[in-house]
Amino acid sequence: MNYTSRFLFITGLSILIACSSTSDSYSISEKFTQLVFKQGDDNYKCYRIPAIIKCKNNDLIAFAEARKNGCSDTGDIDLVSKRSSDNGKTWGPLKVIWDDSLNVCGNPAPIVDSKTGKLHLLITWNLGQDHERDIIAQTSVDTRRIFVLRSDDNGNNWSSPTEITSTVKDSSWTWYATGPGSGMQISRGNYEGRMVIACDHIEAESKKYYSHIIYSDDYGATWNLGGTTPKDQVNECEVAELSDGRLLLNMRNYDKHQKFRQTATSNDGGVTWTHQKHDRALIEPICQASLQTTYLKGKHLLVFSNPANQDTRSNMTLKLSDDGGSSWLAKYLITANPSAYSDLVVINEGEIGCLYETGDESPYVRIVYTHLSID
Repeated sequence: MNYTSRFLFITGLSILIACSSTSDSYSISEKFTQLVFKQGDDNYKCYRIPAIIKCKNNDLIAFAEARKNGCSDTGDIDLVSKRSSDNGKTWGPLKVIWDDSLNVCGNPAPIVDSKTGKLHLLITWNLGQDHERDIIAQTSVDTRRIFVLRSDDNGNNWSSPTEITSTVKDSSWTWYATGPGSGMQISRGNYEGRMVIACDHIEAESKKYYSHIIYSDDYGATWNLGGTTPKDQVNECEVAELSDGRLLLNMRNYDKHQKFRQTATSNDGGVTWTHQKHDRALIEPICQASLQTTYLKGKHLLVFSNPANQDTRSNMTLKLSDDGGSSWLAKYLITANPSAYSDLVVINEGEIGCLYETGDESPYVRIVYTHLSID
């Protein structure tokens, strides 16, 4: 084979390999970014902990904690929302969902029941005077409690909060958090229709952090405690359905020597979790992240977002996997600026929305929505 023939052969082989590579099968592009919540607006000093859902009528609802006096996790914190009826291009006025005086109403974890269209908003509450460290040490006045609010009209009106602490929190736990971020509903198999919310807790005696789930099999009428991860050092998490019907739990990792997300899987609808491990492709600075399932031309995809930086909360990045998270084949840097918590929502096939915290000097200045396309 002469030089020209060899060159053409190698070039053709390279093109063939490149075209057959799964990593080249997807591209992610940004369509627009829109401000949703900003520090100082509506007499709130700080907005944190975003969550977002798509209603049955196709409206988007963005949730957040509206912190009255600063960005602290303790104090006067209200639960608020904004609505978009044009896929995130514009957002309506602020709506206060729950203001309980000087207390904490937060960690929004919303879910829409695909059958009834009803919205269920799982949240956690504690006295504004009780700090997390005191709740963990059991020296606080009260403890963390879990509530649910419901809406029959796509989030225009909400029920009064109903406490469900006794059915979803073990008596030996102190700290507790729903989400933060949206829940999911199982679409097939023995547990079809089950609504699942990812949560976390701390054991009173050991002080160890674990992730767990809560679930409902009766359209959100009642909620039950599901399984806990076999290993500790994990907390804030989200759950997604895999193509084979298993559930994948993706968790914030507290192992400072391995700054990667941790995952676990369940074969029984979240009642038990196994195969807990680090995902070394998903780096993190110890922070919350989001995980969603979507489909593109019949192909099952996992979509993941987090600040992809092991040192600082910055580099909000979207990643895709078409093999159940075994590998992450495409990624898109949404912003290199400081950024922290996020939540993803599936708009339509190939259309994803990301609601996330960001700012120029700090990640807690504003919460913005970015609309992305997957091709």
